[in-house]
Parts: sequence; structure tokens; C-alpha cells
Amino acid sequence: MTATPTTLPGPTPTAPDRPFRLDGFATLTEALDFAAGGPTGVNLYGLRGELAEAIPYAELRARALAMAARLLAAGLKTHDRVGLVAETDAEFVVAFFACQYARLTPAPLPLPAPLGGRDAYVEQIARMLGSARAAAVFGPETLQPWLAEAAKAADVRLVGRVGDLPEAAPVALEPPQPDDPCYVQFSSGSTRNPTGVLCTHRALMANAFAATSSGLKVTPADRAISWLPLYHDMGLVGFLLMPLSGQMSIDLMPTGAFVRRPLLWLDLMSKNGGTISYSPSFGYELCAKRGDGSREGLKLDQWRVAGCGGDMVRPGPLTAFAERFAAAGFRAEAFVASYGMAEATLALTMAPLDRGLVFDSVDVTRMERDGAVVKGTGARARGFVRCGGIFPGHELEVRDEAGTALPERQVGRIFVRGPSLMREYFGDRAATEAVLSADGWLDTGDLGYLVDGEIVPTGRAKDLILLNGRNVWPQDLEWTAESEVEKLKSGDVAAFSIDRDAGEQLVVLVQARTSDPEVRRALVDDVAALLRARHGVEAQVELVGHNALPQTSSGKLSRSKARALFLAGAFKQEVPA
Repeated sequence: MTATPTTLPGPTPTAPDRPFRLDGFATLTEALDFAAGGPTGVNLYGLRGELAEAIPYAELRARALAMAARLLAAGLKTHDRVGLVAETDAEFVVAFFACQYARLTPAPLPLPAPLGGRDAYVEQIARMLGSARAAAVFGPETLQPWLAEAAKAADVRLVGRVGDLPEAAPVALEPPQPDDPCYVQFSSGSTRNPTGVLCTHRALMANAFAATSSGLKVTPADRAISWLPLYHDMGLVGFLLMPLSGQMSIDLMPTGAFVRRPLLWLDLMSKNGGTISYSPSFGYELCAKRGDGSREGLKLDQWRVAGCGGDMVRPGPLTAFAERFAAAGFRAEAFVASYGMAEATLALTMAPLDRGLVFDSVDVTRMERDGAVVKGTGARARGFVRCGGIFPGHELEVRDEAGTALPERQVGRIFVRGPSLMREYFGDRAATEAVLSADGWLDTGDLGYLVDGEIVPTGRAKDLILLNGRNVWPQDLEWTAESEVEKLKSGDVAAFSIDRDAGEQLVVLVQARTSDPEVRRALVDDVAALLRARHGVEAQVELVGHNALPQTSSGKLSRSKARALFLAGAFKQEVPA
């Protein structure tokens, strides 16, 4: 029998006097079983900021158990992978936890991109389903024709809406074990060759405990609020699974609602008394551009963890946000820089609470030449944020190309080890062995350096540009153009290198919002001249259409995809003659 939804007059409470526990959960179902003993739960909001449904954890547990019986009655077997389109709604949340109780392995799938077409989405989902060797895929009614096409291409036998599965009698369920798969998380840029991170219950609970106890220092008075997509690790793990493991009430709004009306996020923080929320830098930037602390009734003084993660932290947008919303009580000290990745479940480090952002001003010229980190001033200085020390029970090293650990203030490749790491890239032994050593060290693919025991990420190793013996960071080039060329905004520029007969060629793609030939020609000339003056590089500047640069599921620029599209001729060459 299906559990009957409970109608609440409002969102589930924060409840500082609730049952409270952070450690000792061996599996995600144990965490939900405990949370069901209190009044807190998950609250789902609509596109206009209205409360769509409030689900206390007790009700979520009952509905998940009933749905687990229906999934098994449909013929799914233990550890089968189940694709779930991760819409921010009750159907996805209940189905995800139903899979846990049924010992199935959910694989959250993205929604279609706002400007993407049917063919591209069907191809993307088919690849993900094939990579996960999924036995079923479920999603909303509006996507059924697309999912059916993707399922056929990936040879998936069961496709539909999870809510349409036939009713089933309750069955005895064998509880999941700590080393069972918990979910498959696809990397944010996985469209061409998707690799799914297989996370176990043990890894999830280890990361949740480290993050909530040592990092966030969660208390019973905390409440989590998020607009991040649930098919991305920061949204799924950071703002559904981890808050649940600390019995927090969670307020979730669709990513689309935030994109259309960014200030709905802050209104919800204010109205519900949210204390913990995260965003990439662009989220804070959008809010700073759309409003300020004079917004009627806005109250942000209770916001104690304003997390920064998912991309490189930029000083300008965050400083602007803190200044704009100081009148509403927002404290710059609430900013918390973090470092992590899906391969480590989510987070690996968090900066100390109540410190705010601490930036190292680095001499970029010296760093490009030999990787040494020395204090910089003037035009060739760049600020990198300190992201805190590694979580207890985990290890972190910065290594050179030979694999030797480097001293502090020397840039190298970041390696980590600990109980939060993935078991494997599902079904891809070669990819797993390429990054995960026999003794448990993960090559993150990130570059960075240590200072006072804290990690300072500087970028992705694969994005680093080698020009005339210099290691050039693409972010430096992009940020210079976006901040100093009047017509450009954050996210308008992508820099990468390509192979030419004469050596590496720097290519800079710039989004243009005008069709005026003179303005376009001036934009190309201005960007090229600025990069020549500031960075001493000769760039091939190409204009592309507005919103043409590809993004990952977390809203970050995908340089690798931009490069691939450029080489494939996907961008119309729009530089005026």
C-alpha cells in the first residue's frame, strides 16, 4: 500500500530540540531511519518560490519503503543500476531513497539544458545509461518520449515514470551493507565518454561525518537551503544526503527558479532562517547584480556558512555580494571556501568557520616559470583562496611530475587518500587505475599548493596551457578579459591551446552580444591587445554567439568541451574581416 502524503501547513521546522546525531551511521538508510524519529524533513519549492511539498523524514521513509517494494515487483534485482532524472521534486527524492532500501543503485541524470535540443539530450542520456549498464530509467512525464528513445539506444528494458509502477504488497527488505554501492555519480562534463563515480555507503557516511562534524560543525539549530541541481555532487550529496545525515530540515528550490530569479534564494534563506548554503562564485555574482540588502524584509544575519565551491573562487564577485547585502545582516566572515570532487564523495577540505575568505596574492610570472609561490603585487599578481586543511582521517599531498611530495608554496598535482574516496569509475577499470593507485591515492587532476597546511587550488592540470616554456593558467586570461573589457561579463571567455605546426596556439573564445561589425572588430582587438599587454601572450581571438560557450552541470565553463567544439568547427568563425 502506498504511503499517503502528509499535508503540512508550511515547511518542516528547524527544531533545535530534535534528536541529534552525526556519527555511527553505517549506511544512508540507517541515517534516514534515525532522522525519521524527529520532525524535520525535505521541503520542495516551485519556480516562483512557493512551497510545493513538505515531506517529514518519517513520511519520506514510509514512501521510500513502499516504492522499494514496487521497484522490486517490477523485476529489478539487487545492485541493478537505475537511471533517475533528477528533477527537484518529490518523485526523484522518494525514488532515490527507495533504491537505497531496495539495494538498487540510483544514477542521477541531468535535465535537458535550457538551450539544448532533443537529439543532444537523448544522446547524452543514452551514453550515461550505457555507461551505468542501467536496468531501468525513470523521469517526468514531459520527458518520456526522449527517455524511451535513449533507453532503446542503451538497451534499457524498463522506462517510464516511477509513480506509474503498479502497487505492490510490502516485502521483507534486506538492509544495505556498508560496502554496497550507494549511487553512481556522473562527472559534470560527461557527455562524450561518461564515467560514473561509484560511491559506497561507507564512503558517503565517512564524508558526511567529516563534513558535518569537522567542517561545518553542524548543530541542531541548523537548516540547509539550496538551488543546486540534484544530479551534481554538490546538490545531491551536499544538500540532500549530508543534511539528512545530520537530521536538518532542507529547503530545495529548482535550479531554473534561481536562474530566472536569483533573489528567490536569498528570500528563502531569510524567510526560513537558513544557516547553511553553498554556491559557485557565479551564484553570488548574479545576486549582487540583481539586488542589495535594502530588499524589504530581507534578513541574512543567521547565515553562518556561505559556502564557496564547485569552481575557482573569485574575489571580486564575493566581495561585491558581501558589500551589497551587508545591510541585510550578511557577514563576509560567513564565506567558507571548500575543495573537493565527486571522486571523493564531495568535500575534502573546508576553510575555518567565521574567518571569511583568505587570499594569497601570488606573483603569476614566477608561478608560470617554475611553480614557486611568492608574494606578488601589481598587474601580474593574482589572488588564490585558501581552502583549509584536509579532513581528519584523510591525507593530501602536492606532488611533482615524478610523484615526489613537494614542500609548501610549490605548485604541483594534488593527490588525496582516505575513507571518502570512490570505489571505482563504474565498469571502467582502465579509467579507475589511471587515477586510483593500489595503495589508495587518488590523482585529483587538480593543481595547487600548500600553505600553513591548507590547500590552495590553482586550476585543472588538463587546462594548463604551455606557451614558450611557461605554464599559463587559462583562468588568468579569462578573468583579465572579463574584468577589464567593458562589454564582457563573467563567463564570457574561454581560453585554451591547440596544436599547430609551429607549436601551441592560444585560442580565446569570446561571447559577443552585438552584430555591429565595428563593435565586434573592436572587441577582438581589445581582448587581443589586453592579453598581450597583461600576460605577454599572442591570442587567436574568436567571437562566438551569446550563451554559446558550453557549461558543466554545475554551471562551470567547460574548457575541454569548448576546445573540442572549436576543433570540430562547431563555432561559426565570426571575427569581422
